[in-house]
Amino acid sequence: MSTPDRAWRGGSTGDPRDRLLRDGPLRHRAVVAAGVRTAVLTGGDGPPLVLLHGGIECGGVSWTPVASRLARSHRLVVPDLPGLGESEPAGEGGAAFDRWLADVIARMCEDAPALVAHSLGGSLAARFAIRHAALLQALVIYAAPGVGRYRMPIGLRVAAARCAMRPSERNLRRFEGWAFHDPQRTRRRDPEWHDAFVAYTCSRARAPHVRRAMRSLLAQGTRRIADDDLRRIATPTALLWGRYDRMVPMAVANAAACRLGVALHVVEDAGHVPHVESPCAFADALHRAVPTRRATGAAADGP
Repeated sequence: MSTPDRAWRGGSTGDPRDRLLRDGPLRHRAVVAAGVRTAVLTGGDGPPLVLLHGGIECGGVSWTPVASRLARSHRLVVPDLPGLGESEPAGEGGAAFDRWLADVIARMCEDAPALVAHSLGGSLAARFAIRHAALLQALVIYAAPGVGRYRMPIGLRVAAARCAMRPSERNLRRFEGWAFHDPQRTRRRDPEWHDAFVAYTCSRARAPHVRRAMRSLLAQGTRRIADDDLRRIATPTALLWGRYDRMVPMAVANAAACRLGVALHVVEDAGHVPHVESPCAFADALHRAVPTRRATGAAADGP
């Protein structure tokens, strides 16, 4: 039997995670979903919007740069994937992920949510939607390699291997050259947040169970999903991509949109992680992909 939901009283790494959440709308929760103690961030008001992160050791706190904008029109539910961030590890494979995500939705969402899933997490979410479309109001597949023919660039493999073998700030900052179109501009946007992000990500990357979870996510998330299976998704679906994505190039998105007949929303002047690099533009694109009665103008206000 699952234990009751309870307030989250802080992660294992202290200050960096707290800094990432400071002054924002998201608050810690801990739930037990499908037997997995799971860290979930929640905040905002409106229709439920579940944000799934990609292959990043720090988990859901990577969404914080855009959270204030999205929380104006949605109730946000932002879990750490099993084994990443502050969530416990879970069993491997699609069935275990499906049970976990279905239980997160059941516990945290009164109505069927829109699901926005990034990168490797987007591939897993697409497979989930094939089998569980009735649980979702809409799906946004965001920079996910599984929707097309994909081969990880050699330089990215080298950068990722360096970070995995030696999770240092120096190696993570090298990796940012692949993640962001303009790393310097991204750092300048909020240097204090960025330093905390690097410190917290490095601290989680040193944990053995986090390394195992990342290897499993990489194997599952880069595996191609058959077009016939993607066409079986029975919930409104859109693609969202950064124009200058070096990790999963726009060619993957353009080809998938053409083959599958789905809308493609592009964030200009951004790489693989527009929700960190260009939060305003990302929020605008997402509101076009998942419109609500309260979305008009929501992303244009504020910082």
